[in-house]
Amino acid sequence: MPALWATLTVLLSATVRAEKLSVERLFRAPELSGERMRQPRFSPDGRMVAYLKSADDDQDRLDLWAYDLRTRTHRQLVDARSLLPAGGESLSAEEASRRERQRSSALSGILDYRFAADSHRLLVPLGGDLYLYDLSLPADKALRQLTHTDAYETDARFSPKGGYVSFIRDQNLWVLNLADGKETPVTCQGGGTVSYGTAEFIAQEEMDRFTGYWWAPDDSRIAYTRVDEAPVAQTQRFEINATDVNVVSQRYPYTGSQNALVSLLVAPVAAPQAAVQVDLGSESDVYLARVEFLPDSQRLAVERQSRDQKRLDLLLADAATGHTQQLLSERSAHWVPLTDDLKFLKASPRFIWASDRDGYRHLYLYDLEGRLLRALTQGENMTVGDTPESGLRGVDEQHGYVYFMSNAASDIERQLYRVALNRAGPPRQITQGAGWHSVRMDEKASVYLDTSSSATSPPSLTLRDARGKALQVLIANRLQAGHPYFPYLDHHAVPQFGSLIASDGQRLNYELFKPPGMQPGRRYPVIVYVYGGPHVQSVSNSWGGSWQMFQELLASEGFIVFVLDNRGSGARGERFEAASWHHLGDVEVADQVAGVKYLRSLPFVDPQHIGIFGWSYGGYLALQSILRAPESFAAAVAGAPVTDWKLYDTHYTERYLGTPQENPEAYRAASVLTYAKGLSRPLLLLHGMADDNVLFQNSTLLMKALQEADRPFELMTYPGGKHGLIGHADQGPHALNAILNFFKRELASP
Repeated sequence: MPALWATLTVLLSATVRAEKLSVERLFRAPELSGERMRQPRFSPDGRMVAYLKSADDDQDRLDLWAYDLRTRTHRQLVDARSLLPAGGESLSAEEASRRERQRSSALSGILDYRFAADSHRLLVPLGGDLYLYDLSLPADKALRQLTHTDAYETDARFSPKGGYVSFIRDQNLWVLNLADGKETPVTCQGGGTVSYGTAEFIAQEEMDRFTGYWWAPDDSRIAYTRVDEAPVAQTQRFEINATDVNVVSQRYPYTGSQNALVSLLVAPVAAPQAAVQVDLGSESDVYLARVEFLPDSQRLAVERQSRDQKRLDLLLADAATGHTQQLLSERSAHWVPLTDDLKFLKASPRFIWASDRDGYRHLYLYDLEGRLLRALTQGENMTVGDTPESGLRGVDEQHGYVYFMSNAASDIERQLYRVALNRAGPPRQITQGAGWHSVRMDEKASVYLDTSSSATSPPSLTLRDARGKALQVLIANRLQAGHPYFPYLDHHAVPQFGSLIASDGQRLNYELFKPPGMQPGRRYPVIVYVYGGPHVQSVSNSWGGSWQMFQELLASEGFIVFVLDNRGSGARGERFEAASWHHLGDVEVADQVAGVKYLRSLPFVDPQHIGIFGWSYGGYLALQSILRAPESFAAAVAGAPVTDWKLYDTHYTERYLGTPQENPEAYRAASVLTYAKGLSRPLLLLHGMADDNVLFQNSTLLMKALQEADRPFELMTYPGGKHGLIGHADQGPHALNAILNFFKRELASP
C-alpha cells in the first residue's frame, strides 16, 4: 500500500503540474507569484510589520494586515470591502489622476496607510475619507472615521510627532488636530488654476514627487507648494468611453511650452496665516524637485533643477524667513538625474548626497557648509534600488554604517551593502544569494525586511538583522503543491541570461525564454519584448510581475521570447544611458537589430519569423524598429506608443531631446511619423481612448499617416482605457489575447 500511495502521489503531482497558462488566469486570484506582503512597513517601535494583502477572491483589492514580530502571528486589521459602498469606490478626478501617475489605477481598496509615531495608531485613507485604526483597542472598537465630507481627501499622513493628520481637500492643505478633532485649513486660496500642497502633473508623472507638502520633525511647521497652472496651455482631450464622449479641458505642458508656476511656502502650524515664501532664486522657469526639513526643524533642504536639467542645486532655507543659501550644485553635459538619496544626520552636522558626477551613481558625505568630506562609494557600478531614484536604505549613526542597494555584484541583480560612515574602507555585501533583493530597513537600521527572488524562485520575505542573519521567515513562498503557480511548472521557461556587445563596445544584457519541450532540429518563432527607454531596466535575475508571466505564457505557446536592454535604458551609468541623448530611436533600434542578428545565429530560431512588441516607450521602439529595420522584423505590436515627441511633456522630453525650438531636426528624426510611409510589415496598434499620459492623438496621427500612405495595419482601441489598461482585469485580458493571436497568425511558419 505505501508503494501504491507513493506512485499515486507522483502521478497526481505530475497531473497537477501539467496545466498551461491562459491570459485569463493572469488576472484571476490568487496571484500566480504566490503570497506576498505589499508595502510592508515597520512600526516605529520595531515590534510590528503592517502590510497590504490581496483579498482571497480579488487579487486587485487590497486589505490592511499586520504581523506581530513577537508572537509571529498575522491578523487582518481593515477589510476594505466592509467600508466601501456596494458599487465600489467612486474616485475624484484628482485621485484617479494621482493613481494613474503612481501606476496603481488597476488596484482598489486600501492603497496606502501610515503609522503614527506612537506605533499603535494607523491612518487609512479609503473611499475619499480618512480612518484611524488603534491597535491598542479591541478589534470591534479599533476603527473610527476621521473625516465625513463629500469632498475627497488625498495625500493624508500623520505629522511626525503624531499630533495631527494632514491632507489635501478641494485644492487646499488642511490639518486635523487629533486631540480635539478640529480641522483647520492651512491654505484657503486654492481653486481654479491654483492649488496648495499638491504635486503638479510634471512632478507626479516625471519627477517621482507625489506630494506638495512636508512636515517639520517637531510638528511646529509645515512647508507646502503653491501651484498655478495658468501659464500651461489648455488643450481639449477627448475621453471616448463605450457610451459617451467626455471633452476634458486639460492643462498639458507640451514640450517646449510653459510649465506651471511653483512656489514654496512655510507656515507655523499654530499660525498658518504667517506663512513665508522660500527664496528659490530669480529664475522662475525651474523645477522644484525635492524638499525636506533638517532634523532641527529650523531649516529646509530644497533641490532646484534648471529647465534644461543640466544643473541641480541644493539649497538650505531658513524656515522662519525663507532666505536660502546654496550648498552645492551638480552639473552635466546631458542631464542631472533626480534621486531620493538625500539624508541629513541627526548626531552630526553632515549629510549624504547621491551624484552621478563620475559617470555612475554614488554616495558622498558633506558637511552643512557644502564641503565634500569624502566619497562613500565608488567604482563602475550604481547605487540603485528597485527604481533608479532610490538606493540609500538606512543610516546607523550609533554604529557608523550606511546601508545601500547596488548592482556591484551584477548588472542584473540588486544586493544590500554597507559602508563605514566615519572611516574609509570598501563596502561589504550584506544580502547573499544570486537574484534581486528589495530591502526595507527599520528607522534605526538595525533590522530589515528582505524580499528576494530570482528567475527560478518567486519572492520570499525574511526578517534579518543588519549583518544579514535571518531572524524570521515571514513568507517562504516555495514552489510546491498548493502554490498558485505550481500547476504550471511543467510549462515554466527559465530565462537564460547573456550579453552582446554594442557597436561602441558597451555590453548589452539579454534574457531568453525558450518554449518548454523544444524539439531537436525544429526552428521556433521569436517575439522580442522591448521597453528600451530611459530610466528603466527590463533584464533582471528576478521573478517578474505581470509582464514576465505574459512572457511565460508566450513561451508556453511555442514562442521564443527575447528581451534586451539596449543603450539608453537605465541603471548602467551615464555613458550607457546618454547614448540616445538628442537621438531617440537611433541606438535603441541599432541594438535591437544586433539582438536579432544574434538570434538568427541560433540553430533553434526561425530567422524569418521574428516579431517585436512593446508598450509605451516600448511601443515607440516597436514602431521605430519595424519602420527603420523591416529586414529584421516580420511583424510588430505597438501599445500606447509615442509617435511624435512634440505631443509629450516638458520634463521628460526636453531631458533627452531639448526643446522643439532648439532642436527641430532631433524631433523630426525621432518621430515615428517621419518613417510611417515605409511600413511594409504587419502591424497591430493598440491604445486606450482616454489615455492622459501618452495621448490617444499619438495613435490617431499615425493612423492618418498610414492611411495617407495606403499602408495596411490592424487597430484595437479601448473605450475609456487609460495608459495602464494592460493591467486592468476588464480590458487587459482582451489586449493580451489580441497580441497573442496576432503573433500566432503573423509568425506562424508556412
